[in-house]
Amino acid sequence: MDSPALSPQGAPTRSRRWRRLRRAAVLPVAALALSGCTVPSFGAHPADTTTGQSSYHLWQGFSIGAAIVGTLVVLLLAWAILRYRRRSADAIPAQVQYHIPLEITYTVIPILIVIGLFAATLVVENKVVANPKTDVTINVNAFQWGWKFSYPGSSAVVVGQTTQDPTMVMPVGTDVHINLTSTDVVHGFYVRAFNFSRYALPGVVNQFTLHAVNTGTFFGQCTQLCGLYHSLMFFNVKVVTMSQYRTWLNSFSGSSAATAASAANTAQSQQTSSITPSKPTASHGAN
Repeated sequence: MDSPALSPQGAPTRSRRWRRLRRAAVLPVAALALSGCTVPSFGAHPADTTTGQSSYHLWQGFSIGAAIVGTLVVLLLAWAILRYRRRSADAIPAQVQYHIPLEITYTVIPILIVIGLFAATLVVENKVVANPKTDVTINVNAFQWGWKFSYPGSSAVVVGQTTQDPTMVMPVGTDVHINLTSTDVVHGFYVRAFNFSRYALPGVVNQFTLHAVNTGTFFGQCTQLCGLYHSLMFFNVKVVTMSQYRTWLNSFSGSSAATAASAANTAQSQQTSSITPSKPTASHGAN
């Protein structure tokens, strides 16, 4: 086999080095493609609530910033490796120390980046945890292994076990205050389309506000390992117009609504005491 062409100093020719550089450049591109990274979402959901969209944009900013900083670091490393590599057995590259302007630059820039990321995170976090005044309140109670949704000021009560996928109805374009509790152990209230998750804790009322921007039915689930049938603990969130929401609430008025609420509470008591849900239906997705 013929050996590669060499320069007078015994090193590979320029064309040979160029081919090596091209191959090295292909590696990070191939790694990015194989990782399945999606642009511009970077694997996150655009969200159907105002706070979820803020979290989504924050994630985008972090991802873009990380990509820029990572690319810069890789380029600087490659430049230093190639520019100051040893060219002969005895030669030592020129040593450069105490370049004050450069040292100040690479110290100040990372500090400014961290301050910027912290400030952006603080702004978004304040939006997520804010609880503005609103006329719409829903009490959400998690239990092994189901959900109960009740509406203060109304007779509306929805209780569903693991196989029933209970639905929480809420209006679009309105702040909805949620009081989240647990009857027994720690559960997790998670709606992927909202980019939102909260603990449901026994003895603690976890309060938050959701402001949906799109109508539709969105899948939710428990995210904390809470027992044998945790993987079946699903629910739905149905976002409707305000007029549809009021019509739905009014449908619970009268003696029939009281009977339905009593039956729902009885179903919850039976579920928590039996500790065994009814026969499971088909799975609705990964846990």
